[in-house]
Amino acid sequence: MSTVLAIQKERVEKRYSAHIDPDGIQRVNIKAGSYYFDPNYIVVKVNTPVELNIVKEGGIIPHNFVLEINGTHIKEEIKKEGTKISFTPMQIGKFEFYCDKKLPFLPSHRDEGMWGIIEVVK
Repeated sequence: MSTVLAIQKERVEKRYSAHIDPDGIQRVNIKAGSYYFDPNYIVVKVNTPVELNIVKEGGIIPHNFVLEINGTHIKEEIKKEGTKISFTPMQIGKFEFYCDKKLPFLPSHRDEGMWGIIEVVK
């Protein structure tokens, strides 16, 4: 057995399937907190605009949102009052999002469980 084992906290999948609002946009509210995103598994439809509204839970620890989709690298700081991120997924697949913050000598927020999946479907 390896002596360099990463001990991962139990991670619970919190799934959300986005609905298309009357204006044609899929809106998803996400809460970002102490090493989690809620929901952390989001299903959206391809070729339909998506608007993520990410709100930071209280506290002083900074978080961000990183996503690579459609060949575009999205990286935004998450504010307590909310951060809106808009994009239109152009291809079907699963795309990981995460927080890339890291304090010296500690695991990254991503390693602590602050990541999720956006699944794009037909």
